[in-house]
Amino acid sequence: HCAGMEAALSEWWARPWGAQNCGHGEDASVLCSGAPAPGSTRTRLANGSSFCSGRVEVLHDGEWDTVCDDSWSLMDAEVVCREVGCGQALSAQFGAAFGQGSGPIWLDEVTCAGTEAALSLCQARSWGSHHCNHREDAGVECTDPTELRLVNGPNHCVGRLEVLHDQQWGSMRDNGWDMEDAEVVCRQLGCGTPTSAPGWARFGGGYDPIWLETVSCRGMGAALTECRAQVWGIHSCHHGEDAGVVCSDPMVLRLVDGPHCCARRVEVLHQQQWGTVCDDGWDLHDAEVVCWQLGCGTAVAAPGSACFGRGRDPIWLDEVNCTGTESALSKCGAKPKGIHKCHHGEDAGAVCSSSCCSSADKLLGLCAGRVEVLHRHQWGTVCDDSWDEEDAAVVCRQLGCGTVVLAPGAAWFGQGRNAIWLDDMNCTGKEDTLSECLARPWGTHNCDHGEDAGVV
Repeated sequence: HCAGMEAALSEWWARPWGAQNCGHGEDASVLCSGAPAPGSTRTRLANGSSFCSGRVEVLHDGEWDTVCDDSWSLMDAEVVCREVGCGQALSAQFGAAFGQGSGPIWLDEVTCAGTEAALSLCQARSWGSHHCNHREDAGVECTDPTELRLVNGPNHCVGRLEVLHDQQWGSMRDNGWDMEDAEVVCRQLGCGTPTSAPGWARFGGGYDPIWLETVSCRGMGAALTECRAQVWGIHSCHHGEDAGVVCSDPMVLRLVDGPHCCARRVEVLHQQQWGTVCDDGWDLHDAEVVCWQLGCGTAVAAPGSACFGRGRDPIWLDEVNCTGTESALSKCGAKPKGIHKCHHGEDAGAVCSSSCCSSADKLLGLCAGRVEVLHRHQWGTVCDDSWDEEDAAVVCRQLGCGTVVLAPGAAWFGQGRNAIWLDDMNCTGKEDTLSECLARPWGTHNCDHGEDAGVV
């Protein structure tokens, strides 16, 4: 059911994905009056395993054709996924991973910021200008469209819960809202496990309809639509009772016991315990993802055989298999966590091109320095407005650095040079990661780098 004004099929009201009572004799089709006007553009995915994966093709001057993979990145893929009505970008594919196109190559050296509404709004060479062949056709893999989101939090895994109904986003009341309900939300969004299910509009009150008053999940569903709920839009509440969710990151990484913070043994956090990665199948593609996720540049080497010493905790991952284009190690293939045939003499490491601890940032070591956080693949600082020891305690815990000694502000460890990502931090001191704390939306602040926060 649509109004005719929507920009994409995913914006229409419909049954949940895959829910139907039809046979293929009822397949719908469309006959349009003709090709779009010359000069107009569109984007589609071709030859993939689903609607949300495939070779990227753009429509220009009435003809569909491909995009060259020169400079192709996850930021470009993010724009494509958004434009075609899918979820987040999982990977940016190179080398005609979804087969070769034919005809013109329309775009080359595409450079997106990741926030554009369409690929045609990104920087690129002139239409049809390239030095490529179809063996370099670019592709993407996206998550499926989602009918829910978390908003007004520090990242997409924390915030006020909103659901899409009748083509409009609306909130949910916190009546009976609990960890089992939050578990389904975290699972549907690919956000790890829930750490809390706050109510009373902890992430601010919404402005749109309140769609659901009481939801009852058992923690086992794949989507919120599988849970029992009252009739949409029927409620006796206000936005001061909006429900929220705090999910853990899918997989947190760190590098330990090496010559500098971007050349060390790889460790992952699972079930609140750090553990190592076995070097079976470990290669430069896997290390590339680690370096990218930690903001350490590109991979230089992928040493195994406990090159950076043996770990002492569990071995969490074995037979990791990345293509090198994934945005996080959690998106690579691997055995189930904790299943392996290894010992700590096979612990994997990564050597990245960046040498972050040798910069002139007045770092006193891993556990003292200016606080920086990674967002949209760029490191940035935290403003010292409201910065206190509760906030610093969370940083120390997240880095495995013991208890907080000092929470200095005023660029005590020198001024940063990139974005200021967070302002008005408000942690209780009990959170496991800084992303679980309340703060202004990412990039929203009234600060300069003379107010950069630090931790000892």
